[in-house]
Amino acid sequence: MDAAQIEKYKLLGLNVAYYRRRRELTQEQLAEMVDVERTHIGNLELARNGVSLDVVFRVADALEIPVHKLFEFRD
Repeated sequence: MDAAQIEKYKLLGLNVAYYRRRRELTQEQLAEMVDVERTHIGNLELARNGVSLDVVFRVADALEIPVHKLFEFRD
């Protein structure tokens, strides 16, 4: 992953964490809903690795938000 993309992954991860906390879910609970390991959610939130669109779509569904909300990056 190149440096320009890493920043976007960080912002995506911050949004996942924000909406997860807003729903009062733990990483473990979200991971169960999305059918991934808890470490996968943790890595997503911390931008430690890339994430497939399939997982992004399932995360948005689990958080009950439109997928575009995960890509609305605040300044």
